[in-house]
Amino acid sequence: MKYSVMGAAAIGLVTILVNAPVRAHHEISAKFDPNKTITLKGFVTRVDWRNPHAHVFMNVQDGSGVATWAIELESPIDLLRSGWREDTVKFGDAITVEGIVARNGSRQAWARSMVLDSSGKRIFELNANARPRNTRPAGPTPRWPDGKPRLGPAPGETGYWANPTATSLIETGVNVEVNAHGLLRNIADVDKVAPFQRWARDLYELRQRNFLRDDPMFLNCMPPGGPRQFQIPYGVQFLEEYERQRIFVLLGGGNHNWRLIYLDGRPQRGSVRGDDDNPLYYGRAVAKWEGDTLVVDTRGFNEKFWFSNGGLPHTDQLHLIERISRPDSNTLRYEVTIDDPGAYTRTWKSAWNLQWIPGEELPAYFCQDNRP
Repeated sequence: MKYSVMGAAAIGLVTILVNAPVRAHHEISAKFDPNKTITLKGFVTRVDWRNPHAHVFMNVQDGSGVATWAIELESPIDLLRSGWREDTVKFGDAITVEGIVARNGSRQAWARSMVLDSSGKRIFELNANARPRNTRPAGPTPRWPDGKPRLGPAPGETGYWANPTATSLIETGVNVEVNAHGLLRNIADVDKVAPFQRWARDLYELRQRNFLRDDPMFLNCMPPGGPRQFQIPYGVQFLEEYERQRIFVLLGGGNHNWRLIYLDGRPQRGSVRGDDDNPLYYGRAVAKWEGDTLVVDTRGFNEKFWFSNGGLPHTDQLHLIERISRPDSNTLRYEVTIDDPGAYTRTWKSAWNLQWIPGEELPAYFCQDNRP
């Protein structure tokens, strides 16, 4: 279906090409209908340059007068990397937007293209080459004085881990194609993803058919516990307090949360005067080194989050064994064994790699800066 609204006063506007790399905070089709396109002409009234998505507001003349539309863009982080700024458009600029409209019928659109009328220039498009990457040759694994691998930066360096080779939790050996948000390319592949209990399989399919619109990380800025923290767009960073035998895992996405992993041999339970019976978003993680591999045992999860992109269900019985290693300076290997008899018929495994991004700190991304 095609809509056309022409007019005179426009507010801001975002743009993403359908074929551009998808790095948005949520699956776009959850909020916008790709089958309902729209053309808007008008004038910019305001730019909201905040996470999880920037917005440009525009006034558009329609049959009943002037209507204000909110045009949604990618995160300012990605727009800035592609060379765009908050002042790329200014109050009063005339723009033309080609986009798709919100499913709920509100005056919101996701821009597939935006043109500055005065110059004919397309703006706010993402540049695939702007994505942070490591082009330097891999060197030996950096190590602590006792020979243990460093998971974080060496002294005097900065960096973090990003660009995961898998964007959803799929059982090892299974060939299933998903997009950057974990949305299946073919819904018929549901049964291949994991050894589901029937209820979990049906819930996973429902979330997929709903385009992941109920994702609590997007709707309510809930933490991405479990393996998902190693799949989110803006990476992770390890802060190793070696003397205290604990590791902070800092998240670049979600809502800039962190997780603690203890290596001091403590029991896997909470404090009697605190959280002894309180299930957590990140669970209780205890770890030990087996050679050059950090083996992390985590239990005590709540059920308020999605533990993978794509909406795989879990219960409070979820038990994870994560194996984290750094075979060279540029590569982090993440392997996980999932044991949740409440949601799956047997234990199963998945694994992927992340890339070291040198010379940068984690992006300053906060989900709650603004809401859709």
